Amino acid sequence: MSGPGTAAEPPGAQPASPPCRLVLIAGPSGSGKSRLAHAVGCPSLRLDDFYFDADHPGMPQTLGITDWDDVRSWDARSAVAALQQLLSTGSVVVPAYSISESRRVGSHEVRLDGASCLTAEGIFAIEFLATCREAGLDVDAVYLDRPGPVVFWLRLRRDLAKKRKPPLILLRRGLALWRAQPGLRRKAIAAGFTPLSMRGALAHLAATPKPVPAT
Repeated sequence: MSGPGTAAEPPGAQPASPPCRLVLIAGPSGSGKSRLAHAVGCPSLRLDDFYFDADHPGMPQTLGITDWDDVRSWDARSAVAALQQLLSTGSVVVPAYSISESRRVGSHEVRLDGASCLTAEGIFAIEFLATCREAGLDVDAVYLDRPGPVVFWLRLRRDLAKKRKPPLILLRRGLALWRAQPGLRRKAIAAGFTPLSMRGALAHLAATPKPVPAT
């Protein structure tokens, strides 16, 4: 029975769905961010799909080649707009980016379909946290913290298998990223991320209720 001043729900009314929990996953390239996002069973937005094409004006350069580890090579404005649309409408069409071709090669749709969580992961997630918060998004920020040698090997194996770049570039870039990993961790913690192992991150994200099928 409804109390004074409390509006009774109409017969057959469904309880309001809880808001979708947005989990931003950061970590070194090759640390398993995509694997983690897939393992939790929630929809995922691949932030790396928002790289600019290689011929975009003003692309940063290092050692005579485009520096894909520089945040200026990435379109944060379009990424946060996509997240806002996805969370407010339940679906969004985003670019499909080819790392090996260094350009956008098409598009694909991301849908929530009643999910109670949404993951977003990519190389620039640390910088992107501030952008999300400035846009008014409530974000759970997780940093995937794994040993440097493990990350180096996983990254090199993945990039060679996918032929992302020539082997020498992959090796040179991999060694540079290994050396930079401790600094990346400090930067993530300072930005507001919680460092977790793969097992810890899986347990943390598992605390989110399972997606609710759309009716």
